[in-house]
Amino acid sequence: MAYNVTLIRGDGTGPELVEATRRVLEGTGVEFNWDVVEAGVDIMETAGTPLPPNVVESIRKNKVALKGPITTPIGTGFRSVNVALRKELDLFACVRPCKSYPGVRSRYQNVDLVIVRENTEDLYAGVEFPIGSAEAKQIIAMGAGKIRDDAAISIKPISRTGSHRIVKHAFEYALANNRKKVTAVAKANIMKYTDGLFYEVAREVAKEYEGRVAYDEWLVDAMCMQLVQKPENYDVMVMENLYGDILSDLCAGLVGGLGVAPGANIGEDSALFEATHGSAPKYKGQNKVNPTALILSGMLMLRYLGEMDAADRLERAVSEVIEEGKDVTYDMKPNRDDPTAVGTSQMADAIIAKLHASAK
Repeated sequence: MAYNVTLIRGDGTGPELVEATRRVLEGTGVEFNWDVVEAGVDIMETAGTPLPPNVVESIRKNKVALKGPITTPIGTGFRSVNVALRKELDLFACVRPCKSYPGVRSRYQNVDLVIVRENTEDLYAGVEFPIGSAEAKQIIAMGAGKIRDDAAISIKPISRTGSHRIVKHAFEYALANNRKKVTAVAKANIMKYTDGLFYEVAREVAKEYEGRVAYDEWLVDAMCMQLVQKPENYDVMVMENLYGDILSDLCAGLVGGLGVAPGANIGEDSALFEATHGSAPKYKGQNKVNPTALILSGMLMLRYLGEMDAADRLERAVSEVIEEGKDVTYDMKPNRDDPTAVGTSQMADAIIAKLHASAK
């Protein structure tokens, strides 16, 4: 059976990463019907938007999507296409595994962490008001002197519904993947109503899993220190949107960087898989960037589709290529100027060769 999958090429280095990943996924022997669509800055001039309606329509139809990186302007311009897709499709759970692979340079070894990040609420909801706006002035007046008159305003919504389903997802993930503990991360000592609600709901959900999955909780600042000092003490961590964005990068740093950090965005009936890193537009068209993160995101997609054997074979192939250290991109060499470094496409070729060899 062939799976119908939306393939979003992205911009910057996205198209070449997507092409490498597509070839590797097909190298597993799993069959796909790819619905190729375009999104990002490269099509804004012709489409008038970085996220044309046909992209969302395709994902709604196919229920599964693989997305290349898409550029998000900093401070100005359109809001993140990544955030828009998560909101539009209600992909409430962002799952980001951070796992050590032998051969990847890092200060740490044997790290195996999973960030489960709420995707639709918090400051990423985009409820913002510019300085001097009527809405900002109204909120400043409500603050009774707590907010300066020249402030822009962002609102942080945290709901019982959103908190319950993300914590539930974390516990169910732990059960399904033989994980031992879920840690809730927030800042409830300061944000007593929003983060306090998140902890309250997390404790309620944790009671449903007593005796099966352990539960603890940490304040986000202390959690950062804990992860740097003793990452081996943690397993699955569940948190609100902003904390999840920050801590997933921290955890990626523990295992060698964003180049090996995959991601999945999962909703009730659909899922979108993407690398944690950005589009690196300065390397566009150079066949230079590391495809590992997007290929491992494809591995997560295979698991979501129930293709466990193919996913296991793909992860082993990636791990073997990295450990050998021969057919890897410049960033995975001990010396980044190593002339033996290969390109994006050639690293994909090496992974495909491993897949074919394991099938014999």
